[in-house]
Amino acid sequence: MSKGFFNVPVAKNEPVLSYAPGSPERAEVKKMIEELRSKEVELPMVIGGKEVYTDRKVRMFPPHEISHTLGYYNQGDASHVEMAIDAAIDARKEWAELPWQHRASIFLKAADLLAGPYRAKINAATMLGQSKNVFQAEIDAACELADFYRFGVKAMIDIYKMQPESAPGIWNYNEFRPLEGFVFALTPFNFTSIAGNLPVAPVMMGNVSVWKPSKTAVYSAGVIMEVLREAGLPDGVINLVFASGPVVANEVLTHPDFAGIHFTGSTGVFQGIWKTIGDNIFKYKTYPRIVGETGGKDFIFADNTVKAPELATAIVRGAFEYQGQKCSAASRVYVPKSIWAKLKQQLGDVLATVKMGPPEDFTNFVNAVIDETSFDKLKGFIDRAREDKDAEVIFGGKCDKSAGYFIEPTVILAKKPDYVTMQEELFGPVLTIYVYADEKMDETLDILDETSPYGLTGAVFSQNRYNIEKITKRLTNAAGNFYINDKPTGAVVGQQPFGGARGSGTNDKAGSVFNFLRWVSIRTIKETFVPATNYLYPSFLPDEV
Repeated sequence: MSKGFFNVPVAKNEPVLSYAPGSPERAEVKKMIEELRSKEVELPMVIGGKEVYTDRKVRMFPPHEISHTLGYYNQGDASHVEMAIDAAIDARKEWAELPWQHRASIFLKAADLLAGPYRAKINAATMLGQSKNVFQAEIDAACELADFYRFGVKAMIDIYKMQPESAPGIWNYNEFRPLEGFVFALTPFNFTSIAGNLPVAPVMMGNVSVWKPSKTAVYSAGVIMEVLREAGLPDGVINLVFASGPVVANEVLTHPDFAGIHFTGSTGVFQGIWKTIGDNIFKYKTYPRIVGETGGKDFIFADNTVKAPELATAIVRGAFEYQGQKCSAASRVYVPKSIWAKLKQQLGDVLATVKMGPPEDFTNFVNAVIDETSFDKLKGFIDRAREDKDAEVIFGGKCDKSAGYFIEPTVILAKKPDYVTMQEELFGPVLTIYVYADEKMDETLDILDETSPYGLTGAVFSQNRYNIEKITKRLTNAAGNFYINDKPTGAVVGQQPFGGARGSGTNDKAGSVFNFLRWVSIRTIKETFVPATNYLYPSFLPDEV
């Protein structure tokens, strides 16, 4: 039994290491890359704390070197999903009753493992399995995931401190119970940190989860599970399954103990899940919590006071870091005609220096897109832009999948603001620019706001404070994370709570107290110290004669 009010270590963001030539971290991660490349691993599912193998092995390979085999993962079926659900439910009571400081200790330890002995391994696995350069892997896989765990513990205790006032003679208090059932975590390929956060955030609050990672990020998911188990996570609290999406969804979303979903992925998939939950609502013990971050058609809007070098840098970083495969990546840019010539020159000069290739070569800024499906989709849009009278490919556009799925950073100039690549989420290194007449800024802001169904991130670039205020106010609902004179990517846990609305999700701000509140069911208790002995209130007494 707990005896005390415990202060946890102060949450601080994990420092991002430089990986500069000659640095110890550069040498360490290069050594780990060589080690991982030198062997083929076999990844089991982890269900109820047991490693589960099947007779179906699926090959894992780097997107930038499709001929190289990293290993194989064991593909599961519906029976394994059922096992995972049963294991979670079996673990629920003991986990929910564990004092909160012991739950906190597990994830604080996991954060230190990621920042210390597992740093090179989680980064190298992300670099190889998801084709991320070392800087992108560092800020994601090591630092942000450690931040999610440390700031998650802070969010947990902040919630437990949310207590009501008590009037004389009574004591009121809130119990923050875990949900009655299990939580399903469906995680994406593009951020190892998101994959490690989505199953864990509900678990920190006493829930249990079934976790299905993206099939193109299984390699790093295996390392995350290794870290969590070493940190002391009890068996069955998180159950890692490798099965197809429809198979998992059919078992999870029809189960009476399904209590919630923590999701990051496409808008279409999320809407389909929401519909299925609605169709099955009568089957569940409780109304499930639906928490999701989906797509984006993220923008940069510039006025005619902008400085071209600043804007060009923000565009290259915002659009092409991690091959534009970020939900927050800049995908459309609005530029006034008066500065376009200067910006185009600046942008072309910068892009001419960008190197593309495998992440094992640390000088490559751009690496491969995640798989052949993504490659073919992106190439299709680029080829279409080359032929359409309403668009022009002005930079990049070369595509090659002979050795890996490489697409050059591509800039399309749209001749009308509703051109298809100004509207649709592409999720790759393809940026579209629309040049507007300076005197039509207000009209263009309306067009920007109405062009896309999404509302995730956006940015304004301006040196005019009146314009900044005006644009920020006009685009209130266009982005859940809005940036002034900065690229629309790179939200940091504890500094910029991340999430968007409209077609971009439920805006529950991952890593913050707003998200963690979704994973508890509050019970309010009132204790009266001296109970009443007369049922009548004073108002019922007769008037004095």
